[in-house]
Amino acid sequence: MAPPIENDAQWRTAGDRIQALLDASAAGGPAAHERAVQLVGEVTDLYGAALERMLRITVSADATLSERLAADDLVASLLLVHGLHPHDVHRRVEDALERVRPYLGSHGGDVALLEIVDGAGELTARLQFAGSCKSCPSSAVTLELTVEDAIRAAAPEVTSIEVVAPESGTTVIPPATLFSRVQQRAPAHAAWHAVPEFADLAPGEVGGFSVAGTTVLACRVDDEVFAYRDRCGVCHESLAGAALHRRMGSTAGDAVLRCPRCRAHFDVVHAGACVDAGAAPPAHLEPIPLLARDGVLSVAMPAEPTEAGVA
Repeated sequence: MAPPIENDAQWRTAGDRIQALLDASAAGGPAAHERAVQLVGEVTDLYGAALERMLRITVSADATLSERLAADDLVASLLLVHGLHPHDVHRRVEDALERVRPYLGSHGGDVALLEIVDGAGELTARLQFAGSCKSCPSSAVTLELTVEDAIRAAAPEVTSIEVVAPESGTTVIPPATLFSRVQQRAPAHAAWHAVPEFADLAPGEVGGFSVAGTTVLACRVDDEVFAYRDRCGVCHESLAGAALHRRMGSTAGDAVLRCPRCRAHFDVVHAGACVDAGAAPPAHLEPIPLLARDGVLSVAMPAEPTEAGVA
């Protein structure tokens, strides 16, 4: 395993800072903005040419090193920028879906890549969902965020995503609505927020965090972290003080969260469904998309104000 890189998080967000500086250069007028864009382009091309030469030298010495470089998400992102990534678009989309499968699995579903279609120079990824959403409270937007974001990061050349309904059975969510806003989704629709502090939770620990003005409840079960809004699905009160418990006779990874007020129990591993006998089927916690983006745990929060309790 490679040693940690100093200021790793800083370099992972460099792209955002560069774009912010370019946007700010527009205040100096069109000419100043154009010169700033050209300057960034020249620097990018220079480092891209050097990166290509370094890659050729490295791979000629040891062909396996290309795989190791592609496995580093920060390096992989730079390889993508310069068209140097060793994996084709099909492989990269497959790898992206593999990374989000645990999240889809917690909602009782799965996803498969059927094909990548090249039409008039535009690439379309055709997906098919499988599984059941009987106990899944996740909305179309939640799955859209996770799947779309993973594909966009791994294969930016994919211009559209199409969901194909299976001939029989049920899909995780209605295909017609899953990616209805893949290309025209406004930036205000939702935003990803880095939450590296979630990784500090100990197994079995529950913590309340303020993210974009909303209180988020994070729970660690073994090596996995799950995020929910701070609102009980039964009494609709804050879950401040909630704790994880293991049901009698259950496996080590089967954890339930108990509301400290109404004592309702929710399965945090499987979409926050209420597991109490006699509970109405809709009773559940509201999950929040949680993924590792650029190596940092991040949650997707809608831009519009949401009602939440205080942890």
